[in-house]
Amino acid sequence: MKDRTDGTFTTRAVHAGRRDFVERGVHAPPIDLSTTYPTPDLDLAARSFDALASGDAPEDGAFIYQRLFNPTTDRFEQALAELEGAEDAAAFGSGMAAFTAVLLAARSRGNHVVAVRPIYGTADHLLTSGLLGLDVTWTTQDEVATALRPDTALVVIETPGNPTLALVDVAHVVAQAGGVPVLVDATFATPVLLRPLAHGASLVMHSASKFIGGHGDVLAGVVAGSHAMVRDIKHVRAATGGLLHPLGAYLLQRGLPTLPLRVERAQATAELLAQRLAEDPRIRDILYPGLPGQDPRGLIGRQMAGPGSVMSFELASDDLDVMQRFIAALRLVTPAVSLGSTDTLIQPPAVLTHRVVDPAARASTGISGGLLRLSVGLEDFADLWADLDRALDVVPVTARRHTPEMTPAATR
Repeated sequence: MKDRTDGTFTTRAVHAGRRDFVERGVHAPPIDLSTTYPTPDLDLAARSFDALASGDAPEDGAFIYQRLFNPTTDRFEQALAELEGAEDAAAFGSGMAAFTAVLLAARSRGNHVVAVRPIYGTADHLLTSGLLGLDVTWTTQDEVATALRPDTALVVIETPGNPTLALVDVAHVVAQAGGVPVLVDATFATPVLLRPLAHGASLVMHSASKFIGGHGDVLAGVVAGSHAMVRDIKHVRAATGGLLHPLGAYLLQRGLPTLPLRVERAQATAELLAQRLAEDPRIRDILYPGLPGQDPRGLIGRQMAGPGSVMSFELASDDLDVMQRFIAALRLVTPAVSLGSTDTLIQPPAVLTHRVVDPAARASTGISGGLLRLSVGLEDFADLWADLDRALDVVPVTARRHTPEMTPAATR
């Protein structure tokens, strides 16, 4: 890291990446949109090109070309690294671009990946498809050690898991992994609620399009970790061209000061909604770490600062036409993929985000065809509940609702 900002996390979120603003005479992050940079000193340019192409920092401001480096993107990376307690970070044009670069960088260590389901559907698909020539072993968080091989290059987990909100004990997985690096996708938690590096993980990844961006107007991914590991990832990025556009980096940094406020407000509303839905006979089952029995390892308060603002639930009817009518009846909640926006979003993972996951794998991790994922936004609780309550009137109560203590999440 170039520098650190003192204070609590909330204060650091406001000031991260801004320490030179007074010196520069600016109050908002500057945007550098240049695709190329003048290089009159050819010796300097050549040295800088060699550094950038291998994932290192440029020399003396010789940025060469935007695919290799951009100062606006670098500023966001340093701010995010500070919030994660990391040495460095690499930002990409999407979360999947970030994940792909991590996997390609891992190839230098081996050809085998161990992964714990559930994870984001397209990430699952990328691992399973063989597109990158990797061999993957899917396992549980308690069986990581037995899944390791001499050629294991990486262990991949997501917590809370998408879309069942299953919590994974990061320190427990790291202990089993031994010397194998552990990548944690912490998109649902953000550094406000979880900082995996503090629990021994090697890398933390975010789909920054979600909570970090927070307004549904930027597509981005970011990975943070040690200088050495991020250098390898930036090497891949320089060769493959995945660097985040500076305008996206500007929008992400603009969102960082309000990240703690947005996460905490949405979480407070989500806790109220989850309690109300858990008591409603029109809901068969609800998955949310803040409900009784759904954090069996006691990770909230020990690993996570709170349960977050995403939940999943099943209606008390298996009829997909009922689900369609329920979604169509919503007026305030937006039927759309993604999450972490200022507005509340809902979508059926088996139909959309996890459609590319093998059906047997979906079923084994609790992703049923009737599951709905709800990302709670910044609207008032009373307004959100009124919208959900009205839409739930289309649901016939034909199935006995599980109690929160008996949900699948409680047994994983």
